[in-house]
Amino acid sequence: MTAKAQHYDVIRKPIITEKTTMVGENGVVVFEVAIDSTKPQVKEAVEALFGVKVKAVNTTITKGKVKRFRGQIGKRNDVKKAYVTLEEGNTIDVTTGL
Repeated sequence: MTAKAQHYDVIRKPIITEKTTMVGENGVVVFEVAIDSTKPQVKEAVEALFGVKVKAVNTTITKGKVKRFRGQIGKRNDVKKAYVTLEEGNTIDVTTGL
């Protein structure tokens, strides 16, 4: 497996919501990442894929909700999000895609 493929396994997709747009004004970009990924792995993947310098990485795990679907009880998957703070002068345009 190539190094670039490993980076795509760590970073799943950017998260674009109202909240992430608000924090984006401060140089922060939010990604959904693999549940078993670490902060150094996320930092390395973002720097390699986007060619930017990362200042800090904060992560959060959102536990999946229990929901009903056609009368059956199911559980959504747990999601790990990474809030990536970029160095001054670096930007990522998440609307262009990976």
